[in-house]
Amino acid sequence: MNQDSSAQATGKRAAAEEAVRRIESGMTVGLGTGSTAVYAIRKIGEFVQGGLSIRAVATSVQSERLARELGIPISPFADIDGIDVTIDGADEVDGAFNAIKGGGGALLREKIVAAASRTLILVVDESKVVRRLGAFPLPVEIVPFGKELTLAKLTELGGNPVVRLARDGSVYTTDNGNYIADCNFGSIGDPGRLTAQLNAIPGVVENGLFVGMASGVIVGRADGSAAPLVRQS
Repeated sequence: MNQDSSAQATGKRAAAEEAVRRIESGMTVGLGTGSTAVYAIRKIGEFVQGGLSIRAVATSVQSERLARELGIPISPFADIDGIDVTIDGADEVDGAFNAIKGGGGALLREKIVAAASRTLILVVDESKVVRRLGAFPLPVEIVPFGKELTLAKLTELGGNPVVRLARDGSVYTTDNGNYIADCNFGSIGDPGRLTAQLNAIPGVVENGLFVGMASGVIVGRADGSAAPLVRQS
């Protein structure tokens, strides 16, 4: 991962902090994963220290650890019956609020939490808004067993998969003990169809296409402002 530019970092922070203003006491809140979500979690921590009363669920070990450090109460999934709002980042988002997620490696848990959320707010800097998804490699979480066969199926589908490596050169492993194949499908004309095709491959656990899941998108700009993205038909 390349380090964010100053403009991108400013935009991410602005979008995340604008989204957090939509949280109210009494809510159950989903905490996303990744660089933009970190800004949201830190702002939520400030509000909790100032008296905001919420409970939260996290989409990764990393996000849960940060939340606990900031005093945000974490609830086990067995104790909740739904999530009021989840705030999470995205690697790409289009005008219909479809997104590619998983650059941070937490796509499966992010999708589980998103599916249980009444409201999913994606927060991005303006560089992440695209006309069509696909410039960012699509993460696909796969089980280690028989990975060669799964990768062959992804190749047949046109994904040109590359198994993600950790910084030390070993195979990257998700919090769920799985691998990630970063796929390059090029421009994705029908995200819903591709989602179905990917999830039909044995060995694929989940993919990073979030289709029809987001309730809204907040875009942060380099000048520190942020505004909702207008959904396009």
